[in-house]
Amino acid sequence: MKIKNIGLGTAIIGLAVFFIACAAKNSEREILALGKKAPKTDMMMKDVSGKDISLEKAAGENGLLVIFSCNTCPFVIGNGSKSEGWEGRYPEIANMAEKEGIGTVLVNSNEAKREKGDGMKDMKKRYAEKNLKGFYVMDENHVLADAFGALTTPHVFLFDSDMKLIYKGAIDDSVDSSEGVENPYLKDAIEAYKAGEKIDPNSTKQLGCSIKRVKV
Repeated sequence: MKIKNIGLGTAIIGLAVFFIACAAKNSEREILALGKKAPKTDMMMKDVSGKDISLEKAAGENGLLVIFSCNTCPFVIGNGSKSEGWEGRYPEIANMAEKEGIGTVLVNSNEAKREKGDGMKDMKKRYAEKNLKGFYVMDENHVLADAFGALTTPHVFLFDSDMKLIYKGAIDDSVDSSEGVENPYLKDAIEAYKAGEKIDPNSTKQLGCSIKRVKV
């Protein structure tokens, strides 16, 4: 899978290389395999609403969409006029998932940046400002991210009604602009799943900033 249109500027590309290198270093955290059930579905996490939410509570009758995200990564929030970022596509995707009986959870696992833009106060503000949908929860000490083997923001995991993983990877192939998308991987996966068709591809390369784990 090849992501195109990532003209974030030389400085951002440099950062991206660094972040991806960090993610590669953490690749010992095996990414959840297709067909495996979602881990830690009963773990309670604080949502921006103030409620405690688990994956099993957030799931719809036909499944669950989990997107590891944040408030600070340019691949998520964009880079001004140079890049739209993927976050702007979250609401449409969440609405699409909801219509198909699939719940949506955005997960912020950036434990090392709680005081630098990824704290609960920042999450609440961004959720409201960007009209995000579904739940937006704090994964304290990146426990859920570690269980999933999630590496980047964003990193997508789509589960069926049995909470088995049926798609993982990227949202689509154009971080810069929704108008430039040629392969809407996640949307295609949702549509294929609901139509009872094979999801192809069912795994794509995640691209983004490394999840900011606390160093031990």
